[in-house]
Amino acid sequence: MPKQLSKWLPLEAGDIVDIVAPGSSCKMESLEKGLEVLRSWGLKPRMPKNIFGADVICANSDEERFKQLKTALTSEDSVGIWCVRGGYGANRLIPQLAKLKRPPGPPKLFIGYSDITTLHVFLNEKWGWPTIHGPMIDRIGRGLILEPQLKELRSLFFGETSEVEFKNLKPLNDLAHRAKTIKAPVTGGNLMTLQGSIGSKAPWVSAGSIVFLEEIDERGYRVDRILEHLDQTGHFAKAKAIILGDFLGGDEPDGTNRVWPVVERWATLQKIPVLRGVGAGH
Repeated sequence: MPKQLSKWLPLEAGDIVDIVAPGSSCKMESLEKGLEVLRSWGLKPRMPKNIFGADVICANSDEERFKQLKTALTSEDSVGIWCVRGGYGANRLIPQLAKLKRPPGPPKLFIGYSDITTLHVFLNEKWGWPTIHGPMIDRIGRGLILEPQLKELRSLFFGETSEVEFKNLKPLNDLAHRAKTIKAPVTGGNLMTLQGSIGSKAPWVSAGSIVFLEEIDERGYRVDRILEHLDQTGHFAKAKAIILGDFLGGDEPDGTNRVWPVVERWATLQKIPVLRGVGAGH
C-alpha cells in the first residue's frame, strides 16, 4: 500500500522558502526574476550564495548540491523548498539522501518537476512527504508561466484553494470508461526519469498509487520502448490507475508525430484504468 502522506501547512506572508538546484543551473537573470515573483507574494526566498559552481553537467558538484538540499530539508525555520530547474542531476543525490536515518521535522512544501521527479518519489515513498509537480523558479523568471497560472499557484500554496480538480479526463481503455471513482495517493512524474530510477536506491512508486506520467521531446519509438520496459518489468502491475499529463514534442524527421498513437495503443493493453487530460508537465 502507498505510504500515508503527511499534510504540509499553507504558506503565509513572511515565510522562508529555501531555493535549491539539485539538477541543472540556469541564468542568474531568470533566477533573480523568479525570486522577485516570490517576494511579491510576501515570501522570503533564501538561496545559498554558491548555489551554482563548477561541474561537468550539473549546477554544482554532487557534494555541494547534496549539502544545500540537506540544509533545506533539515532547516527549522523554512516551510518550503523550491527547485531552480530540472535538467539533470537529482538522481546523483539519491545515494546520500538515502543515508539520512529519518525524515527531519514536519513536511515542507516541495516544488519542482522533470528531473526533480526522482526527489518527489523519494520524499513521497520514504518520508511520506507530499510534493507538488509544479513550475520551477527559472521558468517563472523567464515569463513562461502565464499570470492566470501564477495566480492559481499562489492560491494553492497559500491555502486559498483547498483542492485542484481536473475535469474532462479522457478514458483511454475500457477499465477507465467503467471506473466511477478512483481514490489513492498520486505520485510519479517524468517518464524517462522514473525509468532511470529502476535498480537504484531511489524507490519506485508504491502499489495502490495513481501514477502520473509526462514527457517532452521523446520520439514515439522511445516513448514506446520505455512504456514497454516498465510494463514487462511489472512496474505498473499494482498501481490503481495511470493519469497522463503532457507529452510534448517528439516529432519524427519527416514532421509527423507518433507519440500519442503509441501511448494510446499501450493504454488499451493495460489492466488498470488509464486516462489523459491533466495539463501538467513541461
